[in-house]
Amino acid sequence: MRLFGYFRSSTSYRLRIALNLKGLAFENVPVNLVTAENKDEAFTSRNPFGSLPMLEADGRDRAQSMALLEWLDEAYPEPRFLPADIEARYTVRELAYGIATEIHAVNNLPVLKYLKDPLGHSQDEIDTWYRHWLARTLNPVEARLAQLGRQGFGGDFLHGDAPGLFEIVLIPQLANARRFNYDLSNSPHMTRIEAACLALPAFAAAHPDKQIDAP
Repeated sequence: MRLFGYFRSSTSYRLRIALNLKGLAFENVPVNLVTAENKDEAFTSRNPFGSLPMLEADGRDRAQSMALLEWLDEAYPEPRFLPADIEARYTVRELAYGIATEIHAVNNLPVLKYLKDPLGHSQDEIDTWYRHWLARTLNPVEARLAQLGRQGFGGDFLHGDAPGLFEIVLIPQLANARRFNYDLSNSPHMTRIEAACLALPAFAAAHPDKQIDAP
């Protein structure tokens, strides 16, 4: 397997975590988002979305991180990213897709670049934008975790004794939140899960600072 990604891309971070959790060996192939290497014809001829990550596996180039996570879980079912119980699976999906669809789309690099040029916003204004959209979804996620806590949730991970789809999506987003100085002091459930995840080798090895293209 070859994973085409960028060290600071949250979606690439998701896939690094997932591959590590599955125990799958992969070659990390850097693609520079800042210089728009992902928009070069050599890349878009393989991935028309021009997006990261892209996973070369089983003779096929696969794009879109959430679809990739589901494919990995079906192709390599152990350890499972989704619980067996239908209601537990729904809870995981509700929270994971909330983060993936409501935050990433408005806060990814092309949007931030567009805010700066041509729209002419300052970096302070862009940072304020970023934190606004973080709060709009992370606050409800924290509130949902609190509700689950009143129902007996309170462990290191959302379900069971191991991380799954929710943690794979959450941890990269919290890393981005910290980069933009987002206040997580009122998010005890998310930060507890974060601490438990970052103590695991699969998450530690996937961290942006550990990648070959990190400065």
